Amino acid sequence: MALAAEVRIEQVAREDLVMFVNACFSCTGQREFYGDARGHSVSIEFLHQYILGNYRRLYRRTLAAGINHFNQAQIILNLLAVGSPADAAERREEGALIAAALRSLPSQRAYRVLESLRSRHINNRRTRAIVREYLSGRSSLPFDAVKYRAKLRAAVVHGHLKLDGELGPFLFHGWKKRVYTQPLLETFRKAHFAQEALYELPYTVAEGLAQKHGVPRDVFLQRIEPRLTQAERLRLQESAAREGGGEPPVDLSRAPLTKLALYALSMTDAVREARRDELHTALERASARVLARAPASLGRVAAVLDNSYSSSGSLQKRRRPLGVALAAHYLLSASAREYRAFWTCPVEEPLRVTARGQTDLATPLLDALAWGAELVVIVSDGYDNDPPKAVAELTRVFRERLDPGRRTALVHVNPVFDAEEYSPRSFGGAVATVGVRDAEDVPTVLGFARFAEGTASLAELERYLSARVASWLERDARRNASVEVGVAPGAPVSVEEGEA
Repeated sequence: MALAAEVRIEQVAREDLVMFVNACFSCTGQREFYGDARGHSVSIEFLHQYILGNYRRLYRRTLAAGINHFNQAQIILNLLAVGSPADAAERREEGALIAAALRSLPSQRAYRVLESLRSRHINNRRTRAIVREYLSGRSSLPFDAVKYRAKLRAAVVHGHLKLDGELGPFLFHGWKKRVYTQPLLETFRKAHFAQEALYELPYTVAEGLAQKHGVPRDVFLQRIEPRLTQAERLRLQESAAREGGGEPPVDLSRAPLTKLALYALSMTDAVREARRDELHTALERASARVLARAPASLGRVAAVLDNSYSSSGSLQKRRRPLGVALAAHYLLSASAREYRAFWTCPVEEPLRVTARGQTDLATPLLDALAWGAELVVIVSDGYDNDPPKAVAELTRVFRERLDPGRRTALVHVNPVFDAEEYSPRSFGGAVATVGVRDAEDVPTVLGFARFAEGTASLAELERYLSARVASWLERDARRNASVEVGVAPGAPVSVEEGEA
């Protein structure tokens, strides 16, 4: 009896952790096609508090599992809010993971975390040390002072820090009242009075000042174009077209895979057809870059790809499920020895795919199994409704009658979080369901699928996360080997000046 109870406790712990990791891959707290943002936020916050309270060591190690930035930020805030562990070794590991995770976040997200520390009144000694370490490792605080002025000021005040040189006066003592020797600070001051200085500032800073000066939008976009980052170029495509301005050119050779797929899907069918070869080549090269970072050598692979109407996403995540499916198509094609794609609504050319129709996943899944795939990857939001629950019954019968030895691996890759189930929606126990944010997550989650399938133990999951932590911290240490950290309380935060 006692042994059975222990086995059940271990099973529950493994299921809890698998559910949490899957949620951390897919949930961003935003509205989805079938769920609102409020429900998602409440659901994911409950999961965070539950896992933190019951499995703190594995909760912090989830930071190294490849989860999305939204949930990394939540874990950082929650760990800092509850204080340090009592054990010295655990305290060191947790501090290293928090610092590494904060450095790995995009700048705007990292500063949002620092801002949240202040709004949530989290200001213990460890929190101040983390803030000092993060700011001391920034490549250009003058750039941050211009682009994230309010957030940097809040972080400095909250962390009880002092700043070198002109940064203190710029942030706190009326930056309009003096001339600066630091070029970027002086350019920012001049831009409030002279339009020409606008075009030497970061786009996000210059945009507001351009409105203040009454600069026409098309003129501003044309002149600020050399300063745009790759992500800003991609974001501006649709807005520039709506407002009648010229679209800033995008360097397709540098765009991330999923963002590139979403960029292609934002075009009209005629434009996609005209630029077919260019987009196809760019997506193939983006897939190769992903596989260079996370190698995956697969055999005979079939992809069942959902392009039903629900893959159009929501206003906040426009076409994201469809974009993930298209990007996964290219990624799996590049990593497989043999590959075939089966869409819910068949398409002659993947680049011209659109979101339409009901979700009939059973038909393409039958075709994929009949083709004899060694691995079947289903990319879908999990809402099969033509007929309902057909995939669950089909896979159950397939496992019980035709493939009890599990010669064919079945993995469901889901980019959509279901707030009611606290995880990505699944097709039942015969198919392992793993969450993703981007198609770039696919190599990682394919390795995680055995835990979602239930064939691996809690001890194996712990070893998996432990290995991810060791590898992640080693990479972070190499990246930051030349950065001096650990600035003393109240000491100046010294960084090299120059634009990031």
